[in-house]
Amino acid sequence: MGGAWLQFVASGLTAGAIYALIALGFSIIYNTCHAINFAQGEFVMVGGMSAVSFVAMGLPLIVAVPLAVAAAMIVGLLVERLAIEPAHGNDVVTLIIVTIGVSLFLRGLAQVVWGKGIHALPTFSGAQAISFFGATIVPQSLWVVGGTVVAVVALGLFFNRTLFGKAMQATAQNTLAARLMGIDTRVIMRVSFALAALLGALGGVLTAPITLTSAEIGVMLGLKGFAAAMLGGLGSFVGAVAGGLLLGLIEALGAGFLSSAYKDVIAFVMILVVLFFLPTGLVGARSGDRV
Repeated sequence: MGGAWLQFVASGLTAGAIYALIALGFSIIYNTCHAINFAQGEFVMVGGMSAVSFVAMGLPLIVAVPLAVAAAMIVGLLVERLAIEPAHGNDVVTLIIVTIGVSLFLRGLAQVVWGKGIHALPTFSGAQAISFFGATIVPQSLWVVGGTVVAVVALGLFFNRTLFGKAMQATAQNTLAARLMGIDTRVIMRVSFALAALLGALGGVLTAPITLTSAEIGVMLGLKGFAAAMLGGLGSFVGAVAGGLLLGLIEALGAGFLSSAYKDVIAFVMILVVLFFLPTGLVGARSGDRV
């Protein structure tokens, strides 16, 4: 029984780490644009599928992965420049509809470029499972958790130790005041989308060797990342990480002890629970800080 618990916890932490990365992307864009980017899941897809393409070209993983992340960042910049910036100034609902349209466009384009099939990405350091206390874990799961930890620490240093990171925080607190202080909020928005795309693509390339990847994979991952962001408190970076890990653990334990049929339903139930009982999330949404 103890081994089963450890197995479910290990699986939950792996999935939760990916949800946390996606939730962080949601929070970054929500703070700067005050809108929810429902194209965030497609950044995950672009990262994973681009890595598959680069590997198929004969490039080693150590080169393919950074190139895939860079490709997703370029897509993020294009999305902001061509879709979000022209719609900026409209109400939140309009911006949300725009991001849904972008998501559908990117998914359709991916199907044209890569097809509808499922693709595999090689593991970063072998597939030999590691056993501990009756549970087993594949090395790629350690890459997922380790990569998420590095990304979260780097993001914290960026926002708290760099001038540009502080400018992004100022824009999140009060866009007008930041603009009056000389901060170019248009550049801030572009960098926000690039960062969100980076986090999504990182999640895509880290998880592709475990779950495989396809043009459709961003749909469910995006929704689960959104659920994690809502659970932790939309706009809160600490909440995004906590919400992602908690959602992953609840999902894994629910699938393990109840039924795997409920695995994908749990995220939607969590959204409803948060909306009804914890509207500001576990940590508290950033929107309260702007009042």
